[in-house]
Amino acid sequence: MASLDRVKVLVLGDSGVGKSSLVHLLCQNQVLGNPSWTVGCSVDVRVHDYKEGTPEEKTYYIELWDVGGSVGNASSVKSTRSVFYNSVNGIILVHDLTNKKSSQNLYRWSLEALNKDSSPTGVIVTNGDYDREQFAENPVPLLIIGTKFDQIPENKRNDVLKRTTFLSEDFNSEEINLDCTNPRYFAAGSSNAVKLSRFFDKVIEKRYFTRDPNTMIGFSDRKRFNFKSLHYD
Repeated sequence: MASLDRVKVLVLGDSGVGKSSLVHLLCQNQVLGNPSWTVGCSVDVRVHDYKEGTPEEKTYYIELWDVGGSVGNASSVKSTRSVFYNSVNGIILVHDLTNKKSSQNLYRWSLEALNKDSSPTGVIVTNGDYDREQFAENPVPLLIIGTKFDQIPENKRNDVLKRTTFLSEDFNSEEINLDCTNPRYFAAGSSNAVKLSRFFDKVIEKRYFTRDPNTMIGFSDRKRFNFKSLHYD
């Protein structure tokens, strides 16, 4: 198992949206009983079978990099996070379905990670306006996950789900809405499990089977850093 090929997937979003709980659920298939704030970055690993059930099936490691979501008022905050953005193969954008601002901030998170954010700490969306062309040629696979689905009042669910649909269209990605305290949302054969598997397959496809080696430009050319601040779950 130690010799398995691997891919790196960032897990991005505001503090408190449930990124650590999500990563724990994906990697351990268990609910995280006592989640705490992530300082810097925490990395966990999931084993994934690429193209499961086909002759091309192969097992890979999926490294999930849970990046701390604090938003500061200085450019040093973005600079500190940027050390985690090297050689990224995929991005999971996480937002709290009960917090509209966390959904809007996904635009900023994605552009920051893709090295397209010229404003270090500001929210990219203003009055609902967003230029989809910023992602028209994005080579990095994206997946949007909304948490705390169970906390949405019944009379507001339709409006919230419409908002998440617009998000997925803007990012040209699939969406998953769930409650991180309930493992059944990723039950084998469920639509969420299929979407997740499809996303990981796409990440692996881009990393290992894309002919053009320059598709990841913007990440591999960054300065290398020593990741001594990382802690592994």
